[in-house]
Parts: sequence; C-alpha cells; structure tokens
Amino acid sequence: MRLKDLCADEMPREKLMSKGAESLSNTELLAILLRTGRDGVNVIDMARELLKSGDGSLNGLAEMSVNRLCTINGIGPGKAITVAAAFELGRRAAVEAAGWTAETIASAEKVFRIMQPVVKDLDHEQCWALFLNRSNRLICKELISSGGFDSTVIDNRMIIRKAIDRKASAMILVHNHPSGNALPSAADIEMTKMLNKALKICDISLLDHIIIAKASYYSFADENLQSLAIVKK
Repeated sequence: MRLKDLCADEMPREKLMSKGAESLSNTELLAILLRTGRDGVNVIDMARELLKSGDGSLNGLAEMSVNRLCTINGIGPGKAITVAAAFELGRRAAVEAAGWTAETIASAEKVFRIMQPVVKDLDHEQCWALFLNRSNRLICKELISSGGFDSTVIDNRMIIRKAIDRKASAMILVHNHPSGNALPSAADIEMTKMLNKALKICDISLLDHIIIAKASYYSFADENLQSLAIVKK
C-alpha cells in the first residue's frame, strides 16, 4: 500500500497531531523520523524494516551506530543521524528524569539510575567520573575514556586534575560492560585500587566504583571490598 492511499487519520504525522504521540506505534514514530521511504517502499514499511534490523526492539535499534544504520537499504547518513539523535535525546531525558541535579547521591542504585541510560546501549566500554561536593551532591559527570568491547584505560592524573578543578571532595567511578556481565575483572579491581590510592593523596574520597551491564550493576562499595578501603556510606 502506498502511503498516500492511507486516510488522514492513519498518516503518522496527522495521527500524532490529532491523537497524541502516545497513540502511535514504534513503527509510526520511526516513520516520522525517516520522513520518506525509498523507491517502491513507503516510509511505514521502511520503518518496519528498520525496527526489524534491531531485532524488533527499540533497545536493539538504539545500540546500532550511525555507520551500521547506513548499511540498511534506504537509510542514508541524514536518516541515520536523525534516528541516532532521537535515541540520544531519549537517553538524556532519562538521565534528567532521574533527578541527578537535585538530589544527594546516597546509593549505588541512584548512580545506576543516573548512568544506565547513558551506557546501557553502547557496544564498547566507557568510563565516567561523578564528582561530588562535601554533601555528596553531584557537581558534574564527565566522560573520562572510551575504549573497546572489553577494556578502557583511565589516566589517574587526569581524573585528579578534573576533581581538583571542580573542587570535588569525592567521586564515584562508573564504567560499563557491554558483555552483560557486571562482575569486575582483575584489571577492574587493580585499577580501582590504584585510583583510590592516588585520590587519597589529594584528600579526595573514592566513594564507589560501579560497573553497569545492561539491566544490572556491581558496586564495589556494596560488596564491601575491604582491600579497596571503600566503605559503604
């Protein structure tokens, strides 16, 4: 069926205007982002194909890079960038909804709710630092490094410099495991020990190191690893 053969109430844009965005299916919302189809395929059918390429789920689609999106028939750089931007806005909205600017960071679960939307769909590791004041209120969060599928490297000196520049009294380290296994590796444990030791010299507390793997997380503080001298608050 050609898109123009649909009645006005079935057209995605018109349907959104008359019934609200919540009335649209995932396919229809994607069709609005794509705007046009390709030769012989209307935009709704192409949106359906796009969703299928992400294993039929929005989470699967969100994990796809711009380059990967561009390999799909009919999806050029413009469409791919629009889709990627929409998912990034969704992640940022989720972070804002967590209320990180207004609340004290009092638990690993709170950090998980802040950072899980940021890293859960990545196919590579990222390491983030959350810098806090003396009341454990978040000053800012910053990307420290971005690596491969199973590792990323951090520069302790850079982290300390950033903490001092932001007048932070404490920090929480966060990184993701794209594999889906949140348990720390030997390298994760050694990295945390070294960072903890370096921060102590500057009278900055490492409150926790949290590893996020999709829908789960591991907290060094919650596990009370005595060797790290990180205590649960």
